[in-house]
Amino acid sequence: MDNPLLLVFIGMMVVVGGILWLRLHAFIALLLGALTVGVLTPAANVKANSAALAALSIPDRLAKGFGDTCTSVGIIIAMAAIVGVCLIESGAAERIVRSMLNMVGERGAPLAFLASGYLLSIPIFFNTVFLMMVPLAKSTANKTKKGYIAYIVAICAGAMMTHSLVPPTPGPLQIAHELGVSYMAMTYAGLVVAAITSFSGFLYGLWANRKWEIPVRETPDVSLEQLEALAAKEDKDLPGVWVSILPILLPMILIASFATINNNFKADFSPEFLGVLGFLGDPNISMTIAAVISMFLFAQRAKLTNRKDFAKKVEDSLFNAGLIILLVGAGGSFGLMLKATNVALYIKELSGGAHLGLLPLAWLVAMVIRTAQGSATVAMITAAGIVGSLASQGLAYHPAYLAVVIGCGSKPFWWMNDSGFWVVCRTSGWTEPEMLKIGSVMALIMGVTGLVATMLLAWLFPFAN
Repeated sequence: MDNPLLLVFIGMMVVVGGILWLRLHAFIALLLGALTVGVLTPAANVKANSAALAALSIPDRLAKGFGDTCTSVGIIIAMAAIVGVCLIESGAAERIVRSMLNMVGERGAPLAFLASGYLLSIPIFFNTVFLMMVPLAKSTANKTKKGYIAYIVAICAGAMMTHSLVPPTPGPLQIAHELGVSYMAMTYAGLVVAAITSFSGFLYGLWANRKWEIPVRETPDVSLEQLEALAAKEDKDLPGVWVSILPILLPMILIASFATINNNFKADFSPEFLGVLGFLGDPNISMTIAAVISMFLFAQRAKLTNRKDFAKKVEDSLFNAGLIILLVGAGGSFGLMLKATNVALYIKELSGGAHLGLLPLAWLVAMVIRTAQGSATVAMITAAGIVGSLASQGLAYHPAYLAVVIGCGSKPFWWMNDSGFWVVCRTSGWTEPEMLKIGSVMALIMGVTGLVATMLLAWLFPFAN
């Protein structure tokens, strides 16, 4: 079987079918897909793609893809999980949201929820951010008696996009690794496109809030009495604003500082200084520093009865991170097997020479996979594996654009096969039809906006390598 596109299609069907039909965990489905593609790929295709890969056996290729990916992103994912749980347990995340609300006042509450979701979802997974913020949205809507749709959509619009476009969450990390995009380039491009797309979803939320009216309803997760208690919680019980935001901003500052100085002002600094800054600016080290700060903040602010309670929370976060690392590692194996089929040559012909035509193609691949099986992370990993080989073959624009367009393609279509859909639906008190006409449409608008914005940016500011 020497047709790379057919091999890719079979691999995708194994992954999607394993998840939907056999109800396999995505980790198992991705490994089975990788093995299937590896067994069916002729040796000539592998050799045409890479002599080094051709020298490896199929099991060795499987292990190489898994190991290389975990080497690149494993520590970062683990540290990000610690940062996330500590920000929530210490009250730092709530402090960030309250500070945003205090800055803009009651009239600007939707914008505050948008900005808070956008910021918090950089180190914290979307479902966790929403579960943490929805009581504040309900409490605010219960007090103002208006704007509930705008508040919920604002949280989703901000958190969904940075979760899929900005490291250190797993999806963008894996895409950056697969396409050879630096951590900093992925962060810059992700922040810009996430801001544009999030605002488009936010505008739809404001329109939907004027068109429909949904009251704050009782839900199993929180009662109206608990909402009133949350609103009455005093700010003095929460950590300060700057220390709360430090674990989020510090890694970006350290990584950006080293990249800027090393690329532009290297001659102005001593080798010793550059060595220290390079050490601190390494993504693994900077995220570890952020995790240490967040753990200290957690231990200082949380009212824990003993050290075992603290250790249990951190251990639980690492358990969840371990599952994500397995998923991303399996995605690395699948991606390497797809590369070995030499599919890049075929995709290059379909996209008109790997220029702007590749962007909508990559977006479409991610969108189809997301719609079929529900997981944005799996969709991004699979799409990156399919188009990844082209990133090293001379694009007319920076490969970060290809990375973010895949993240945008993982947004539509948001419906019942995604766990996040049900988290928002159940905890917000919305019905399924309300979620489809508001949440799903919002995700579609943001995904399409992301495609258009990325293509314009790649055309106007290519920054080609």
